[in-house]
Formats: sequence, C-alpha cells, structure tokens
Amino acid sequence: MTGDGPASLWASAGDRAREREMKREAVLTTAVRLFNLKGFVTTSLDDVALALGVTKPTIYHYFPNKDEILYECVRRGLDSIRRTAAEAAKIRGDGAVRLRKMLLSYALVMTRDFGICVGRTNDAELSPENRARYRAAKREIDQMLRGALQAGIDDGSLRPQDARLAVFAVAGALNAIGRWYDPKGAMSAEAVAKGMVDALMRGLDAIRKED
Repeated sequence: MTGDGPASLWASAGDRAREREMKREAVLTTAVRLFNLKGFVTTSLDDVALALGVTKPTIYHYFPNKDEILYECVRRGLDSIRRTAAEAAKIRGDGAVRLRKMLLSYALVMTRDFGICVGRTNDAELSPENRARYRAAKREIDQMLRGALQAGIDDGSLRPQDARLAVFAVAGALNAIGRWYDPKGAMSAEAVAKGMVDALMRGLDAIRKED
C-alpha cells in the first residue's frame, strides 16, 4: 500500500489528535503554574498565551474560557486524590493502616501543581456548573476518608470519635498544604507529606504506631 492510501490518512488523523492533545496539555501546565503563582483572578489568558509564545486566540482552540481551564486544573488534582485514595483503600491492613496510606497519597498530591491549584482555588471562582462538580468530587473524597476512619474505629485501630468532624479537620489540614507549600523550599514533598500525616495520625490517636 502506498503512502497515499487510507492507512496513511488514518495515521495523519491520529498524529493530529496527538498533537492537539500535547498542545492542550501545554496550555494546562502553563496555566496551572501561573494560577498558583499569581492567582486565578489576576492571571489573564494573555499571560498564558505570552508564556506559551502563542496568541490569545490560539488558547480558544483548546478551551472556551479561563473558567474551563481552571476547572480542568482542579479536576485533575481531585482525580489524583480520588485515584490514589481508592488504591490505598485496597491495601491489606486495618483501618488505621489504610487511612494513613490515604492521607500520605493525598498530602503528596497537594505538593504538585494540580493539587496546589486545588488548595489555592476558591470555588466561588468557578462557574455554578463547575462549582457543583468540584464540590461533588470533594464530597466523594471525604466519604472515602470517612469510610477508612470509621473502619479503624470499628476494628479498634483508632479511638472512637466523630468521623465526620475528624475528616473535616484532616481534609482542611491537607488542603492547606497547597496554600503554603513551596516546591523550592528546604523540605521535600515526601518529608512534608510524612510530617503532616504523622501529626494528623497522632491527633486521631492511632492505637498502634504505623511505619
């Protein structure tokens, strides 16, 4: 078959799709860093375009507006938390072991660009539709954490307590990492995550010390 046949046409379409996805990804990674540095409100699409070396209309080929870019950034951060929490829920061990693993993975996400964006985003900055999606994702994460905490209470690895209030406090502390963590600071992401989770687990009064 020659290079002008149907297979060549399909390959070209695939190449175009991959190129589009790469450019869309470049918009997101550039935008999230600017949002984290300057704030969503003070970052314009002109700023994003300038950082990418393209014109502002080019951005509109990939996203309809700045709100959709922000939502995609926080969605990715929340999806990372949900995915790693779901993986942690499957590990062997008691409730305290699984909860600790969930919190460690959560804390690590909050030291990365999309997680930092979650921590620094006021959901009032999102459109009503995206705000509802954002809040639904956060509720799902809270339910996962609450399930692990309640399992620890039930199996005796964690002391009896109000799981809802405890998770509210824990999630607030972990989300705050995104507001103060400096990737260029003296502590590594791993050290920050471990230190935070050690403190939180002591607060939850784990009966057995976990590694």
